[in-house]
Amino acid sequence: MMIYRRSVALMAFLAVCVIVSSSDAQQKQKGGGRSQAAPGKEPPHPPKVGDSAPDIELKNEKGDLVSLKELTREHAVVLLVLRGWPGYQCPICSRQVSEFMAKKTELEKAGAQVLMVYPGPAEKLGQHAKEFATQGKWEFPSNFHYVTDPDYKFTNDWGLRWETERETAYPSTIIIGKDRKVAYLMTSTSHGGRAGVAAVLDELAKLK
Repeated sequence: MMIYRRSVALMAFLAVCVIVSSSDAQQKQKGGGRSQAAPGKEPPHPPKVGDSAPDIELKNEKGDLVSLKELTREHAVVLLVLRGWPGYQCPICSRQVSEFMAKKTELEKAGAQVLMVYPGPAEKLGQHAKEFATQGKWEFPSNFHYVTDPDYKFTNDWGLRWETERETAYPSTIIIGKDRKVAYLMTSTSHGGRAGVAAVLDELAKLK
């Protein structure tokens, strides 16, 4: 009887080991959901107000490299992180860009450069970004910079990647001063809930 009980207990223990091992293998195969930081390193996260903003180097529709470091040499920068291409053109992003374009003169007087980031899968991203701008019928002035983020390099580095099916980045509005410090940050975990241009102009006035 004792040998039988030990055998049953051993078989139960082995069964649990198999289940745990199988579960771990499945998690590794799926990537475990959100990407994990390397040992000894913190996972990416958005910079906080008061933090120094990491540099951004992304290409505009002409193929020219746009650098946050260069833009902030003489100007504050309003960084608009759009949803880009989640498989369609986001109407809320279109409305947000239109609102900022309607205040382009006020933004220029406030001494601000506007950097708009359009993220998405690298394949045909430039084409989708062009369609987005054409659809809005915008002619961007010299202080508006419209760039793409192929395969989410920027959004991953800044901890803004929205890792859900048919999503790209968390819509965000970030104001960065000439000292490269984050002066204002609003990130939405939904498609809406974004900072309005009036609030941005108020924050820019405080920087002066």
